Amino acid sequence: MKINGVSIDNTFAEAFPMKATRIIITAHNLEWAYNSATAMTGFATSVIACGCESSIEKELKPSQTPDGRPGISVLLFTMGKKEMIKQIQNRVGQCVLTSPTSACFSGIDEGEKVALGKNLRYFGDGFQIAKKIDGVRYWRIPAMDGEFLVAESTHMAKAIGGGNFLILAENQASALKASERAIKAMRKISDVIMPFPGGAVRSGSKVGSKYPTLPASTNDAFCPTLKGQVDSELDSSIGSVMEIVIDGLSQEAISEAIRVGIMAACSLGSKKGVKRISAGNYGGDLGPYHFHLRKILK
Repeated sequence: MKINGVSIDNTFAEAFPMKATRIIITAHNLEWAYNSATAMTGFATSVIACGCESSIEKELKPSQTPDGRPGISVLLFTMGKKEMIKQIQNRVGQCVLTSPTSACFSGIDEGEKVALGKNLRYFGDGFQIAKKIDGVRYWRIPAMDGEFLVAESTHMAKAIGGGNFLILAENQASALKASERAIKAMRKISDVIMPFPGGAVRSGSKVGSKYPTLPASTNDAFCPTLKGQVDSELDSSIGSVMEIVIDGLSQEAISEAIRVGIMAACSLGSKKGVKRISAGNYGGDLGPYHFHLRKILK
């Protein structure tokens, strides 16, 4: 299969089960909503070392938010409930509660209930006030600019992490430009995030390492500088590889993100340096979700 001269490998991306929640952050204007959301999703690229994977999902118009103000939707993924509770409490407490004019709401109403403002209310030092509106419990926590309004809880749904595809190009500039096109298109898809900085990953990994203490290490088969030293997946035409990792709330959402991302990357074409599209997998041993590239693109 080729798209605009770009070869599509007959392979699949391998993904695994996760838990996810959506949190809606609103503020006086979009800039301050972004300030909260950007801080909250910082250092959240991989559960390997960050505890969670999180990023901004999309902007929300005032008509789309619970309090009628500009907002940002954030998705947060973890491997289980205990870590989800910890990450919500730390990130909302340190990055949303602290941000001027902010408020925080649940953006998902399915799955297991987990604390959002339930524990943060204690920051009010006894002056916090509970409020129930349309069956939803909120907390009003006094702050120096007025008060912080936060929903008592959110919900944690089943989700999928580790969807991906690889862009193989002649050089770094071509790989980066194709990645930027892909990410721009993928950000229009709901229910997914690309958790790495700017959406792209240059340090793709494999499971395990020659060093026993490391659970993952560089994906040497796709490192262009190691072509003569390892069993490489790259030929002489490939000088740079970028990976785009996708976490999502459903298989359908991840599949659509992969489809539009690959199509956008291939729009650059082989004449502009994009040569192949591939994907990362471990033979099916890592996770039960397999996203076959050619099947998705058909």
